[in-house]
Amino acid sequence: MASSARSRSARRCLGTLSVLAISASSLALVVPAAQAADPVVVTLLNINDFHGRIDNNTTKFATTVERLRADAGEDNTLLLSAGDNIGASLFASSLAQDQPTIDVLNALDLATTAVGNHEFDRGYADLNGRVTEAADFSHLGANVYMKGTETPALEEYDVFEVAGVSVGVIGVVTEETPSLVTPTGTAGLDFGDPVEAVNRVAADLSDGDTSNGEADVIVAEYHEGAGAGTPEGATLEAEVAAGGVFAAIVEDTSPEVDAIFTGHTHKQYAWTAPVPGADRTRPVVQTGSYGANIGQIELTVDPDTGEVSASTAANVARLDAEDLTLPRVAEVKGIVDAALAKAAEIGNEPVASITGDITTAFVNGGRDDRAAESTLGGLVANALWEGMSDITDVDLGITNPGGLRAELLFAGDTAANPANTDGVVTFAEANAVLPFSNTVATVDLTGAQLDEVLEQQWQRDDKGEVPSRPYLQLGLSENVRVTTDPTRTEGDRVTSIRIDGKLVDPAATYTVSTLSFLAAGGDNFRAFAKGRMTDTGLLDADLWRGYLAGQSPISPDFARQQVVVSGNGTVVAGRPGALEVSMLDLTSLGSPANTTLDVSWTKGTETVQVGDVVVVAGAARVPLDLPARAGGGTLTLRAEPSGTTIEVPVLRAPKSAARLTVTATPRKALATRTRVLVKVKVTAADAVTGAVKVRAGGRAYEVKLNARGQGRIRIAPFKKAGARQVKVVYTGDELTTRATRTVKIQVARRR
Repeated sequence: MASSARSRSARRCLGTLSVLAISASSLALVVPAAQAADPVVVTLLNINDFHGRIDNNTTKFATTVERLRADAGEDNTLLLSAGDNIGASLFASSLAQDQPTIDVLNALDLATTAVGNHEFDRGYADLNGRVTEAADFSHLGANVYMKGTETPALEEYDVFEVAGVSVGVIGVVTEETPSLVTPTGTAGLDFGDPVEAVNRVAADLSDGDTSNGEADVIVAEYHEGAGAGTPEGATLEAEVAAGGVFAAIVEDTSPEVDAIFTGHTHKQYAWTAPVPGADRTRPVVQTGSYGANIGQIELTVDPDTGEVSASTAANVARLDAEDLTLPRVAEVKGIVDAALAKAAEIGNEPVASITGDITTAFVNGGRDDRAAESTLGGLVANALWEGMSDITDVDLGITNPGGLRAELLFAGDTAANPANTDGVVTFAEANAVLPFSNTVATVDLTGAQLDEVLEQQWQRDDKGEVPSRPYLQLGLSENVRVTTDPTRTEGDRVTSIRIDGKLVDPAATYTVSTLSFLAAGGDNFRAFAKGRMTDTGLLDADLWRGYLAGQSPISPDFARQQVVVSGNGTVVAGRPGALEVSMLDLTSLGSPANTTLDVSWTKGTETVQVGDVVVVAGAARVPLDLPARAGGGTLTLRAEPSGTTIEVPVLRAPKSAARLTVTATPRKALATRTRVLVKVKVTAADAVTGAVKVRAGGRAYEVKLNARGQGRIRIAPFKKAGARQVKVVYTGDELTTRATRTVKIQVARRR
């Protein structure tokens, strides 16, 4: 891979030596001044997160690349990628283990690519064997090392001659890769800091030592990008202010790097960012995903010094039409047509039907909001739960949002497949939802470990850092209900878990059906690895298609399984209070906006309707003043029209101490003819509703209390003289404690 071109520092050194040589010469010759070469423009075209998009848009994508290449000039253009070219692919590509995608990129003369995490979907051996052997382009991973060493596991860089200058390309992948793919596939590897790796290799490429490769222009291909914690369309300043790895990419990448391409987070931007320690800027670009845009960076370069004097950055939208007169596009057309025809043999067959769109969560008009619950995530979790009923007993199903790679859309496409009418789900469409060929696994977790899994939705990587996607919303089967309060401290944000209506017991064991990827602790859900895992060997796609077929026709379920209940998050019977409820609405296509919460409480066989509360923008404040007898019951909130249901335990209030005051008159009574008047008063912090019982002379009496807790009763004369007792007992109630007082009466003898 070493280039004969000299680096910027080497060129500067040679220029100095030439001047010294001429000054030292004694020849009386007039040497004409050398003319500086004209600047050249190097055009870098880039893709990221293509994910095997072999479909009717592939030739349009190829046409866009070729038009841009023709405009810039064949010899002045380099086509690159920031990774995830394969994996999570459409059916036509995944059916053939992404060979059609590799063939398309070969046809387009992709020069090199950073490896993405999805290049490791089938493991390192597959990437470093089958994939690299099939590709005409190099796969770069400067921060991927053999485990426990600093030995590179992949090529670190590649160098190309473009417009008469040497262009060095360094590729790195997200450090989170081990948590994003099946852990066994990367077990023999370490993934280091991507910025450190880029800077290390950039130093080699610009140090004047041709033994470690040299380049005039250096490009960094990061399979890492601006984070999911900021909204789409945020400014460069906002993304950098959010911190994390993207801030490090922008602010810490070596000044020797002239251009930065990014990927992984599927965001779209084309920025010029200040170069650290230099009075200049450089482009930072990501195209979004799926070939919808081509990233374009133009660098104006002095071919003598390798200095970049100007740059532009843009994303060019995919063209609306193909141009088959372009030779590479015509070659791509043949590859695509063959792949689609092969896929159609299986993929066009209907397997199920739906009554409406069942999709991932949408945000800002785009799919795949992994921080939100979705109708599709719930349906896949149901398949993992109910679909396993004929194989083994499981308590619930869980799936990860990143595994959902396509939608189930109601609208058909009879132009491509006459059988694909409205509501039909074909084999290919079902397969596209779960394209990773995971197996289904069961994991036995204690209730405490299940709680830990749900707590890990607030993400930390294995180094304790917050990753670029700080929150991932798990898909839960319909028999699970979870309440959370994100304002609480980390590790204590899940406030309740119910399975089949019953609160989870931390000490009990529950069997979770999930994907082998999650079962092994993928996506930073490491608590799964604490349980006992059994791999069923059943492919997730097979289970999924069978479940869809058995449930048809399937309607989208707009009820959420996890909601936010904040404030104090508790309900205490007999105490006024309120619950703040939010995240009631889904954002999947077709999801209704909830308008009311139906409020009721249940204890034993008693169910009491409390009333309705208005819901605005998926949130509501629920004022509550439940009677004391509701203590130990359950408060139920049902959102309409979605059917989202929240169950909150109704706590028994701690009882306030009751103070019992008793007076008896007369204190000295004639036994045969005097009735004693007993007055009682009960005071407490709460309203007093218990009974007062009096026992005297072998008889029992009950005193009725008024609203002020006061009452009186005359007791029968005592039959015997001497000291006698009047025992008074306040029995207590749900809110007040029991209290007892004894009054002595002196009864005179008969005269």
